[in-house]
Amino acid sequence: MDSRLSLGQSAPMPHDHHDHDHPHALLPPEPALRVKALETLLTRKGLIDPAALDEIIDTYENRIGPRNGAQVVARAWSDPGFRTALLEDATAVVADMGFFGRQGEHMVAVENTDEVHNIVVCTLCSCYPWPLLGIPPGWYKSDAYRARVVREPRKVLAEFGVELPEQTAVRVWDSTAEVRYLVIPQRPAGSEGLSEEKLTKLVTRDSMIGTGLAKTP
Repeated sequence: MDSRLSLGQSAPMPHDHHDHDHPHALLPPEPALRVKALETLLTRKGLIDPAALDEIIDTYENRIGPRNGAQVVARAWSDPGFRTALLEDATAVVADMGFFGRQGEHMVAVENTDEVHNIVVCTLCSCYPWPLLGIPPGWYKSDAYRARVVREPRKVLAEFGVELPEQTAVRVWDSTAEVRYLVIPQRPAGSEGLSEEKLTKLVTRDSMIGTGLAKTP
């Protein structure tokens, strides 16, 4: 099933709840404080181990982050055969590189060109390719991004600093519980002759979501 969304398709607007009797109303308003309060509560109840939680966060933020995805993109830029295989069956290709597991069961790679720019969202929750990109950024999970990028993708891209030519079409891909997407950004001018290792440094997390471009050398 093609999960590409029609750019004119509407999406649910976020609701503003003011139920002050709800337990969440007792938590601090700032997201970081809310997370800390929830972590403290769950730790006191013996439901989580703070050390194990720190290890998981460290793994995805520092040891994985977007570096795995950057390796995939750099190889696709350098090796036409690898790029073809990635576009045909990204799941198998990234698994062969050792990138699989949580939130990465079935991968689809989409490629940015002069004709089309791809951008990824999860309109229902925050499905995201953790094994390739690490922990999803806060804005990816926000109601505003999930609703607006479907209705007005060019405006959202502009707010991220991405201005596209009028002739470049924008395709929005909706991640699901079964499918995750990886955007292969366009290779920047001036990167010819660079090694794969150096190319990985040009690939940003946002460029693999579609809300950014690769860095120029």
